[in-house]
Amino acid sequence: MPDDSRQNFDAAAALADAETRLAAANPHSAAAHEAACKGMPGGNTRTVLFYPPFPLALARGEGCRLYDVDGHEYVDFQVEQTAGIYGHSEPIILDAVRDAMSEGITLGGPTLREGVLAEMFQQRFPAAEKVRFTNSGTEANLLALSTARAVTGREKLLGFQGSYHGSVISFGAYGNSMNVPFDWTYGRYNDVEATRQQIRELGSELAAVIFEPMTGSGGCIPATGEFVAMIREETERAGALMIMDEVMTSRLSPGGLHGLWGAAPDLVSFGKYLGGGLTFGAFGGRADIMNRFDPSKPGAFAHAGTFNNNVLSLSAAIAGLGKVYTPEAAARLNGDGELLRGRLNDALKSAGVAGQVTGIGSMMMVHLTDKPLTGPTDADQVSPTLRGLIHLGLIERGYYVARRNMIVLSLPMGAAEMDGLVAAFKDVLATYKNVLPEA
Repeated sequence: MPDDSRQNFDAAAALADAETRLAAANPHSAAAHEAACKGMPGGNTRTVLFYPPFPLALARGEGCRLYDVDGHEYVDFQVEQTAGIYGHSEPIILDAVRDAMSEGITLGGPTLREGVLAEMFQQRFPAAEKVRFTNSGTEANLLALSTARAVTGREKLLGFQGSYHGSVISFGAYGNSMNVPFDWTYGRYNDVEATRQQIRELGSELAAVIFEPMTGSGGCIPATGEFVAMIREETERAGALMIMDEVMTSRLSPGGLHGLWGAAPDLVSFGKYLGGGLTFGAFGGRADIMNRFDPSKPGAFAHAGTFNNNVLSLSAAIAGLGKVYTPEAAARLNGDGELLRGRLNDALKSAGVAGQVTGIGSMMMVHLTDKPLTGPTDADQVSPTLRGLIHLGLIERGYYVARRNMIVLSLPMGAAEMDGLVAAFKDVLATYKNVLPEA
């Protein structure tokens, strides 16, 4: 285990020491970051991956392990922000992509693949009566929201403070200065009565309500059944659409969370892991809504996109959903996640540290607070300094997690990886006990 500074009397000093150690141990990552800064602002083209003093430069991945350019090995619990469910270089998916490449990459017309994948979505996800494919979850959510506005002829949309639905539909940590200029009203996640009142006040002006059934970057906080049922009831009353963002959460059961809960969104969005590691997005929903995109019909909605049906992503998705992330595999992985989350919560309790690990199945997040967490804005009460300590503490011990302290499982993981993470987490808590909040 690393020789952490146990004499720090405040978290900021402890984090500064951890950053110094990371810089000293990773000179090649430091050089890579400096070189990248010459061509990109901050050496970065993806904000979520940056952390001080510089992000580790990764060289390769194998199974559930990552290797950086300085030769360090990590067990990957960041899992590409939930997208890397298959691990690195899953052979079945690699073979599918190679086969597709051998037949030509950009063919300029329909292939057999999009129809096969659409049928798989229909069979797997109850709300996806018809689907269309895109290239990212951001695109999928943009198109779902635009569809709702076009179908209803209304402009106003209701989202929730602290939530994230893509790089230009962000209501949380990254701010909203880059958001698309839709007419937004913001509610509080899981606040049943206040949200009910907002929907009723917007009434005939409201096009849609969009929400994640469990927030992803917003804290891995599940929606309550009462909250989901209220949104379904009130959107129907208002003539608005209910959009469920399952870009992340569709991995949490064989049929997504909407399938697990028996919820009935009008539209649902997908992305992340479904592309098998390649760019992917999709949106679908009620057949009567999605049929508005039928180009053989007069007045059909247009949905262009050069790479919507790219053969590489479609082939990876078909192989992944059909042969690797089977319903049985989904049940096993999410069962493992439930057990792991319980063990991490037990570790916090045993250490006497104020904290909780929230989530469902294979997605979870550590929050060093014992105050109730009902939505994304509650997760903000944990200081970035404390999140930084957990993040770098686990990285030093060989466990790669997200800066926000999100922990995600992938299929190649087994008991050894889970046991190792729990041991590393306990050691981080013990090391920094004097600067962490007491239970």
